[in-house]
Amino acid sequence: MHLQRKSMLIRGSICLICSIGTLALAASSTAQGLSSSDLSKLRSVGGVEISPDGRHIVYSVVMRDRPGRPYGQLWVMDVATQKSARVGGEKDSGGGPLWSPDGKWFAFQGHQGEKGGLFVARQDGSEVTYLASPEGTNSPLPGTGKDFTWSPDGKQIAYISSTPGSEAAEASGDPMVITRYLYKPDAGEGMTRFNDNQRLHIFVVDVATKQARQLTQGNTDEHSIDWSPDGKEILFASNREPNQDEFFNYDVFALKVADNSIRRLTATEFNEYEPLWSPDGKHIVYRGTRRGLTDRETTMEDTHVWLMNADGGERREIGAVVDNRQGAPRWAPDGSAVYFTAQERGSNRLVRLPVSGGKPEYVVKETGGVGAWSMAKDGTLAYSFATQQDAAELFVKTGNSAARKLTDLNAQLFAGKQIAEVESFTFISNDNKFEVEAFLTKPLGMTATSKHPLIVNIHGGPHGQNGPGFNFKNQVYAAHGWATLQVNYRGSTGYGQKFADGVFADQDGNEGQDVLYGVSAAVRRYLWIDRERMGIEGVSYGGQLTDWLITQTNEFKAAVPIAGIANLVSYNYMTYYNQYEEMEFGQFLHQGNLMDVAWERSALKHVAAAHTPTMLMHGENDNDVPIAEAEQFFIALKDVGTEAIFVRYPREGHGLAETKHQIDSIDRCIAWYEKHFPKPGAEGVTNVQP
Repeated sequence: MHLQRKSMLIRGSICLICSIGTLALAASSTAQGLSSSDLSKLRSVGGVEISPDGRHIVYSVVMRDRPGRPYGQLWVMDVATQKSARVGGEKDSGGGPLWSPDGKWFAFQGHQGEKGGLFVARQDGSEVTYLASPEGTNSPLPGTGKDFTWSPDGKQIAYISSTPGSEAAEASGDPMVITRYLYKPDAGEGMTRFNDNQRLHIFVVDVATKQARQLTQGNTDEHSIDWSPDGKEILFASNREPNQDEFFNYDVFALKVADNSIRRLTATEFNEYEPLWSPDGKHIVYRGTRRGLTDRETTMEDTHVWLMNADGGERREIGAVVDNRQGAPRWAPDGSAVYFTAQERGSNRLVRLPVSGGKPEYVVKETGGVGAWSMAKDGTLAYSFATQQDAAELFVKTGNSAARKLTDLNAQLFAGKQIAEVESFTFISNDNKFEVEAFLTKPLGMTATSKHPLIVNIHGGPHGQNGPGFNFKNQVYAAHGWATLQVNYRGSTGYGQKFADGVFADQDGNEGQDVLYGVSAAVRRYLWIDRERMGIEGVSYGGQLTDWLITQTNEFKAAVPIAGIANLVSYNYMTYYNQYEEMEFGQFLHQGNLMDVAWERSALKHVAAAHTPTMLMHGENDNDVPIAEAEQFFIALKDVGTEAIFVRYPREGHGLAETKHQIDSIDRCIAWYEKHFPKPGAEGVTNVQP
């Protein structure tokens, strides 16, 4: 159970694994690869927490074998024997584990039997005990850290729970009276239409007596909590702006447990995320930005690791030595260094950085993606890692020794099946400003003379990245005999701040040309790609670029925009986070001539030039990119006479969460492309545009 999102969303990264359905189709390739229905059997490691003594690891396994959305199942592994035991029964769920300071217990959130909420269990997973039922909120609260934290003596747990805000009564009445700027819920939530106006506050529960008390009040949200080593204070993050819905600005505060008094540690116009005390309580590490305008849903600026004294003084950006987007930091056990993930050329790597200065050290630098991770007192590292060949598995690494893989969750699923190779290449952008990287997933069943379709799959964000890590949908395409091209166009992360800024004030501009230049480079370097059978798709910003590019070129035989923006003007005033275009263009749409610029860069304006058969997909309750964006473009395509269909998914927000919807989506994509691709060899090369 999660009270709110655990990390800042990158638009479109609610992955559909990267989109996934019930029209089972036979692969054209003779190679045995993955099929869409295999998604329900796919498992991956989620949360990872190693005990202080390094003897046990609590980890969650993401399961997709039930109707509805994926869920987490909690396990405890004895590191010496590598044997795991499930916490609770087969139908129970859990996640977000956190060890007590003495390592005798761990806390987690989930459902056990008929109860849901905050639990503790013994180090072997036994004696599961219910403590409290934290309530969450559907309000957009990005970049939040820990939902609960142990007191240093292990006798209490502080946790986040919600109470009704001042707007709750009127906004839920008949009629509903809307006063908040942020009156819509979280992007991927998908189950409701309006902000529930609950406010997150700090509570404390006594582990022995189960008695809970509320520590903070008011019409603001407190979250991202961490208990000080001396037991006197609890760190938290909160937006205390007078117009907190309109100006996204987390600062760091400390709550005195004895009398609930609060002291403010930062007062900046930018954001501080996920603060943590140093082991000796003298310093605080956090993730932060420098820019005064940072959107609550995505940010053009790469977050970096910062350090300050316990009183808020001497703030310094120690992460500046790594020019890439950084994840939430954690302290080395002795306080001499901090660890954090960094996005780099499609991979997510783990970095160690001494706090006294010095060069960063890459602790996990292999190609792929580090997910959750934690460290024992002796420095033993436990982490989840996704490779080209598999979804996230559990690894452990001690000192300079090689990492050991502790789980093989998909061994049975992958038995006898091939996993396609992913190859990267670079090319020079159309304006000669950037070297751009692309990742090509090769089809299975290739021969010396075979020709294969190409699907261009565009990532969202725009400040996100594609990489070589395991991608289920691409693997299903590969089993079908199709290649997939993913271009890390300008604006993507993992290539430094200048590259991420490359899309500023230029949406549906040169970043779209980066995608087209990537296609051009691919078809010239890989002669087995069939120019006559190319499709294009993407989620969120990838859907927006799909809409846009089919008004700029006819080189694709079919298109599948998913959760895409077609009209930048209407979108700006309907989305739940209305500062996004302001951040991306540097001013409000109503200022200067930006309204005209936004309309000029909208696919809807240029729809008369769109002739590519298009299947639009959208979640009914998408509050990030409202479904009206797809509705407008669908009717416009129909008016033009372009073949179009519109697939709407109930109970879905931004991106598809339910496993059956993901499977349905991937199969519909295959069927749509097959319908519009000419038969191989039926005609000569006519598509000479790329």
